[in-house]
Amino acid sequence: MDSQWVGTSTEEPVSPSSPIAGDRLVLEYRSDGCECFLQLTEAKRGDLEQVEILHLSSNNAQISQAVGALHILHELRVLVLKGGLARDELGKCQHGLLTSLPSELCNLKRLTYLDLSYNSFTELPSCLTFLTSLSELHLSCNHLRTLPEDISNLVNLTYLSVMFNQLTEIPAAIGQLRKLDKLYLSGNKLESLPEEIGCLKVCTELDLSDNCLTGVPETLCHMTFLKQLSLQNNRLASISAGLARLPDLCNLNLMYNSLRHVPQEILNCSCAHLKGNPIGEPESLPTIEDEIRSLEIKEIHLKREDDRFLIIPNGCRVYLPCGTEIYFPFGAVTSTITIYFQILPPDQQHVKLEHHDILLSRILELRPHGIQFHQDVDIAIPVNSPGSLKKREIVIRTLSGQTWTDLHTTTVKRTHEMMATCRTLHFSWFFVVSRLVEDHCEVPAEGNTLFSSVDNGIRVFFPPGATNDTRTVRMQVLPVRAKELKKITGDSNSLTSPLLCLSQSSTANFLNPVKIQLPLPPGVTGTGLDRSCLVLLHGDKQAQNWTDITSQVVLEITHIYARFEVDHFSWYWLWYTTKSYVGDLAKTVYKRLRMYQVHFVALQRKRDPEQVLLQCVTKSKVDNTVKKLKDRYKGPEPSDLVDLVEGEQFFAAFEQGLKLHSDRPDCVSGRLSFIFYSRMKNMKEVYVTSSDRENSDVKGQVSFYRGSVPEALAEEITKHRKGPESEWMASLPIKLPKLKSSDTALGKNRNSYSLPPLNLGNAEMGYLTESNLLSIARQIGREWRIIGMNLNLSHGELERIEYKSSGDLDKQILEMLFVWANKNYSQPDCVERLVKAMQDSGRTDIAEMIQQIVTLGKQKYTQSIRRLGLDQGNSSEDSAIALSQ
Repeated sequence: MDSQWVGTSTEEPVSPSSPIAGDRLVLEYRSDGCECFLQLTEAKRGDLEQVEILHLSSNNAQISQAVGALHILHELRVLVLKGGLARDELGKCQHGLLTSLPSELCNLKRLTYLDLSYNSFTELPSCLTFLTSLSELHLSCNHLRTLPEDISNLVNLTYLSVMFNQLTEIPAAIGQLRKLDKLYLSGNKLESLPEEIGCLKVCTELDLSDNCLTGVPETLCHMTFLKQLSLQNNRLASISAGLARLPDLCNLNLMYNSLRHVPQEILNCSCAHLKGNPIGEPESLPTIEDEIRSLEIKEIHLKREDDRFLIIPNGCRVYLPCGTEIYFPFGAVTSTITIYFQILPPDQQHVKLEHHDILLSRILELRPHGIQFHQDVDIAIPVNSPGSLKKREIVIRTLSGQTWTDLHTTTVKRTHEMMATCRTLHFSWFFVVSRLVEDHCEVPAEGNTLFSSVDNGIRVFFPPGATNDTRTVRMQVLPVRAKELKKITGDSNSLTSPLLCLSQSSTANFLNPVKIQLPLPPGVTGTGLDRSCLVLLHGDKQAQNWTDITSQVVLEITHIYARFEVDHFSWYWLWYTTKSYVGDLAKTVYKRLRMYQVHFVALQRKRDPEQVLLQCVTKSKVDNTVKKLKDRYKGPEPSDLVDLVEGEQFFAAFEQGLKLHSDRPDCVSGRLSFIFYSRMKNMKEVYVTSSDRENSDVKGQVSFYRGSVPEALAEEITKHRKGPESEWMASLPIKLPKLKSSDTALGKNRNSYSLPPLNLGNAEMGYLTESNLLSIARQIGREWRIIGMNLNLSHGELERIEYKSSGDLDKQILEMLFVWANKNYSQPDCVERLVKAMQDSGRTDIAEMIQQIVTLGKQKYTQSIRRLGLDQGNSSEDSAIALSQ
């Protein structure tokens, strides 16, 4: 919301009985916000009628009822009904539930600010055009296809945002909004603009980026107050020279269009940005295929339970439920093909990371693997927060055969997320990483020079004759801050240059020596340099060893640079230090530069302490993470700091009377496996039990280990477990309270329960057997009724189950699960419905477990098909018959 509203209300202390603060009522971040508002309309209607500022979340299930009561707020000036405050299991913002507004809202005559962003409107509610006092209207991230002509009634509008909708045109009446100062229309499907847009004489910011515009009207040149004009990522073939003469224009963004000929006035304009245009390239004649491509592309929006889609020769744009977008152009395939997809949690099998890489996404698998397309297919993948991108870059990595390849990647910033986009001719696994900036050049026989874009002082000179055949050379630079180096070494006298990593496409050494230039460490100059303290280190690709090669090269020292010659490439690091064991010191420093400081967190559900949440959190995020969880969980303080490397595997083991009750695929020999990725959620929920709770509380612990857990630990080690070589990293206490008399049967019946033969799903998609359901039941605690309701079991059925097995929680859980399973096993989407019920009940850990079991079943089915030599043309029935034989 605009900052002008921050100080408009008279702030008063919030009374314990009322959330109203003066004239302000902000409930959007409360899970019961709408319920609270509806209660106020009955209990404190008099106080509510004085409210001028109201915030509600439209992700709340009762938002429609709350909106229906807004007409009583006659003094309302600011109204925020935003969605996007809830996220799905993949972290994507969910649209709000509003699709319409009641006509009574037109009576809010004093309303000046309205935010309806991130909702589900397909058309502008008619009541809005009667709110003539509106000065700011936010409609971003909806599904609007058109704007009505009577939007011209909003004569006092100064700010209008309709970004990321589905507009194909805007009405000519837009020109009657004569007070409009800022207009944001990016992320739509606009193909043209009305001439009347030039009537927005006082407009200072106009954002038309990410549309389908092939041209803009000359009347834009009449908008003499324009300061910011964004037209990037359109299809502009021409642009008016008059835009360069706008007196106040300070930013004209024309990047990534189809401009081949640009007026000289635009080329000379200092505020014009033209990157990504084919300026000066010859224009090819349109073909019949080009005309077919220009037809409207079919859009396919997939649901959460989908795992496949069809692509056709005419092309299509596919939107996966995880937020990934795939564009198949015309001619990418010659016949209709089924594409299978799945979003996988990251693991070491599907993720290949180099040193200093940071994983930014889950894994996208597209099958059939290796399928070859006739045209490049565009893929856009949502990116988790990359942190600082200074001296780093984002790339999409894929597997081609047995080789991991980094694809040419661009990034697009959207309202709430960043997208990484690439083009590919094959399908496999795809994920996004942040890596050190990579500079490269082609080195022919004539020689060349490679410059670093990270540090201009780093250069590599290739003399003529260094190679006979042209080879590609790549360079990465890792800056090392003096403050960080001092913290690791404890030595303020040790200084280093940036670390230089060089590689090439050829395995042969250079025929003539190649000269490398590195800057001297900061604070060190060639004047008065003590050469005995200057050390040049050579490292292998995995940085396992650092070798002092100072005596093997001739170091040429200038005032601020050191130059030397080599005939092959690896890693080079210039140190200035009085230490004699520089190689070991460099090995320690390099290892610490790759590590993240993390805390381990172990929390227990307040309503069911046997349900334990385990998480590995980077140092900067731990306070915020624990704060978000404290309403539902309780537990010890986070562990002391531990160092972990991106992609490192570790285990959690429950000890001293606690047992991990799970058949999860990531649970091996009672140990729960994790892989640490700094930008991903390293979180799992499990169910723990103990056989010793009938007489007293059980005080155990969960410990985290590198590698495998030792089979036996001496008592002294159990108490102290210290030392740099120890595999143990941290322990956190877990307490299970003594069982009440009604709970003494817990844990006894689950193993002895008689299970009817049952299979949910099918062989092709993966089965859930009765044993699988038993494993799932072990993870469920006292929230079984919530899960039952989300599985659409009736209230009467749940009451009968509770009465029938009164006092026996295990039997209640199993009865609920098998009653539902026996009713729904024949339904083709029963497994997906079970997964969704777990997600809706807050048990994403069980949902992930089910998906892993099903995925494993799919793999076994596919392997069986291949082993029997059955081709894809066989039906599922034929395959099942063959398997049974």
